[in-house]
Amino acid sequence: MPTDYDIYKPEWIDEDKKKDTAFASFVMTGISESNDALRLSQQATVAAKPPKMTVDDYVAGVLEGDRMKLSRAITMVESNAPKHFAMAQDIVQQLLPHTGKAVRIGITGVPGAGKSTIIEALGCLLCQPGHKVAVLAVDPSSSVTGGAILGDKTRMEQLSREKNAFIRPSPAGGTLGGVSRKSRETMLLCEAAGYDVILVETVGVGQSETTVRSMVDFFLVVVLTGAGDDLQGVKKGVIELADAILVNKADGDNKTKALVTRADYEQILHYLRPATEGWTTKAYTCSAYTGEGIPEIWDVAMEYINQMKGTGQLESRRQQQNLTWVREMTDDYFRNLIYKNPAIAQPREAIENRVLDGSLAPTKALSEIVAVIESSLKL
Repeated sequence: MPTDYDIYKPEWIDEDKKKDTAFASFVMTGISESNDALRLSQQATVAAKPPKMTVDDYVAGVLEGDRMKLSRAITMVESNAPKHFAMAQDIVQQLLPHTGKAVRIGITGVPGAGKSTIIEALGCLLCQPGHKVAVLAVDPSSSVTGGAILGDKTRMEQLSREKNAFIRPSPAGGTLGGVSRKSRETMLLCEAAGYDVILVETVGVGQSETTVRSMVDFFLVVVLTGAGDDLQGVKKGVIELADAILVNKADGDNKTKALVTRADYEQILHYLRPATEGWTTKAYTCSAYTGEGIPEIWDVAMEYINQMKGTGQLESRRQQQNLTWVREMTDDYFRNLIYKNPAIAQPREAIENRVLDGSLAPTKALSEIVAVIESSLKL
């Protein structure tokens, strides 16, 4: 503690109080800008920044299986910055010939069904014989802040330690179906990096979660015991898209209930049209906690893949998925083109305000907005 108050004394000090106990803190001299330690610290900070990479650097890194460069390439693809868009598309284009060899499995289900635990158990099972597993875990985004927790990598603690596993959490960003807007590009990058099994875990928000069907080969729906009556099961549109139903937590006292639930879903599936022609969707049970039933569900997935390859349906479905992808991106482009056009945005806002104050019917508002769009774009 300094005692030379003539040096450190502030202007408002009471001349009669010069004891150490009179003050709670003291102002010390700062560090000179020419200080060697400060200069070295600044140099270290600059050196710690990753170097800028070219498209060729990204492509070479991904093909070599460099996890750091793969992560940076995915970040580039996920970026909404216009300056990153062209580079990201060049990266995907150059890597495209090296994709398409992986097994793509989508895993969906209501929150709390145990999707992450099943993925960890399945991923660890596949890594042991030498498979390379990439997990694309999509977390829900806040409708207020737009942020996401991205905690799936933390929850998959055991799988994250596997050298053959790569876990990439991404925010859903409000996308319908709980699938990240750039999940398809991310999947292609992982395939180019040598991952032969891609597991896509979705948010799990219910009936709107069908987008994942348009980007995977095998669609697995995880359900819980006591989820509702038979009619409730029939109403769930996502069940109609499933290639397999998996009743989780079939262990301990809950095993009997799980078997009953499996029988209920088998009865439901009997009245539904199969999601894939020539394939019979069935219900199964498993315990992600004990691992029971996990190898069997992988065998079911491989049986499905082999059958699809044999009939040519796998290639046909992937071609259709690529076409759907193009159409969705086209729709997004024109939607942004329309809504961000000032000549359309201002009249549209005025029309919407008239709907708010009740002076214009919504159906009439649609006609006026369409007229504004057609006039502005000269259609």
